[in-house]
Amino acid sequence: MGIKNMKKMIKYIPQDTQVVFEEIPDEITLAVNISNCQNRCPGCHSAYLCQNIGEELTENAVDGLIRKNEGITCFCFMGEGNDAESLEKLILYVKEKYPKLKVGLYSGREVVHDDFFFDTLDYIKIGPYIESCGPLNIRTTNQRLYENQKTQTACRICGIVRVGWVDITHKIWERYENIH
Repeated sequence: MGIKNMKKMIKYIPQDTQVVFEEIPDEITLAVNISNCQNRCPGCHSAYLCQNIGEELTENAVDGLIRKNEGITCFCFMGEGNDAESLEKLILYVKEKYPKLKVGLYSGREVVHDDFFFDTLDYIKIGPYIESCGPLNIRTTNQRLYENQKTQTACRICGIVRVGWVDITHKIWERYENIH
């Protein structure tokens, strides 16, 4: 099978999937590590996620993870993989089947593009990991965590409705500083 004929999919690392409290403030988050990371950030603590490893993350797998981790309040895709269409379908699936769950995405993108599905998310982390700036939990980081507060404003001139993203990175800093 040639490269062009290879089926794209979102893969995750089942043994790395865990409930965490630090990734998204005020949420009990199921963090699902996605492989095939396209960012390849120098100094990344999870460089193995650049590899094509793990199992396909399907709707059935998502259902199993959510059932197994009863009590979570947020399902967080820790990376985008290499198949935006499949990722979007999975995000929409979680949002529709589990409307009480919030959905987050850890992305290494510099910016979020309007033509992507980000407005369906509740949380998004953007920015590549830059070793000299440090991780999200210190104030020198270049990365940011945003919450979609679902406020919408319509531009009277162009008619475009914008969703209200609020930078909540400070919540991670404050929590980290209070613990350490």
